Amino acid sequence: MEIQSVGAAFIRPGQVLTDRAALSAAARWTQAVSEADGICVIHLSPGVDPCEITADLREQGLRASPNHVLRGQPLFFGGPASRPFPTPAIGFKPGKSRSNVVVGLLDTGVAKHPWWSSGDWYGRLGPEEADASEGAQAGHGTFIAGLLARRAPGVALSVHRVLDGDGIGDEAAVVRALHRLRERPPQVLNLSFGCNTFDDRPPPLLADAIGALSDTVTVACAGNTGSDRPFWPAALPSTVGVAALDASQERRAPYSGYGTWVDACARGDWLASSFLDGGDFAGYAAWSGTSFATALVAGAIADAARDEPAKEAAERLLGSEGTRQIPDLGVLFPASL
Repeated sequence: MEIQSVGAAFIRPGQVLTDRAALSAAARWTQAVSEADGICVIHLSPGVDPCEITADLREQGLRASPNHVLRGQPLFFGGPASRPFPTPAIGFKPGKSRSNVVVGLLDTGVAKHPWWSSGDWYGRLGPEEADASEGAQAGHGTFIAGLLARRAPGVALSVHRVLDGDGIGDEAAVVRALHRLRERPPQVLNLSFGCNTFDDRPPPLLADAIGALSDTVTVACAGNTGSDRPFWPAALPSTVGVAALDASQERRAPYSGYGTWVDACARGDWLASSFLDGGDFAGYAAWSGTSFATALVAGAIADAARDEPAKEAAERLLGSEGTRQIPDLGVLFPASL
């Protein structure tokens, strides 16, 4: 699908997200409407600006947003860690540990791997949840799944593919996936992707969908923007926004987003995890990005949620006296892989 750049944000041209309440107000600009899983995508008439229509609908008190493009956040630019690198096999054995905690993983999917090939949750996945085999971010979801498996041994993953092999998805697909999660909400939700918005305001339908998972702790990456510009959904008050530290775990990784809207931070540089098996890779890789710092924080919360509700576990880990706070980066979650 096409992508349009607007105000340092990316959107699907000619598309506006709404609920049913806004359809009549937008009728004169509408060419077609597609509705699924609780949201409507208005396909605008040629030449109509989705940002202008969004502003008009919001002035009327209606819920609307351009269909923002969301991207996974591994590191791609500059430095030696700007892509995944093959690494030797990691000496991790899943063992027989079992947890009742379920972690939702919306990403590129998850590929077969020895760490979970015999797991019940993996056996329930269909072909539509398999990780992409081609593209710049193929293996992104598999890499995150491995970080979660090591940080929170025994958890089950609820996998939903919302990004393609290049790590590209859009707000409509993510909101629909979140809507489907309401049937069996996970205790923790990992969102290692995001976007800037055309007006730097929170996208209302995405915020509504996350807010509807009231008992779920949603953890999202602060983005590889190197700026304090709000990155969504990490900047939502209902979400734990995660920045990346360098390998010393003392300083912000230069690429990481930061700001008062960030809640936590963890190492994001040169992490090693599960990966695709093929080409130069034999099932393992080293990679960097706020995507992966997010998985460490989500995993820590999921591990703590074995013994208490996930919301209480998150509040304790984020608010304990004596935990180290880093300005504009939030609470430090030390890497323990």
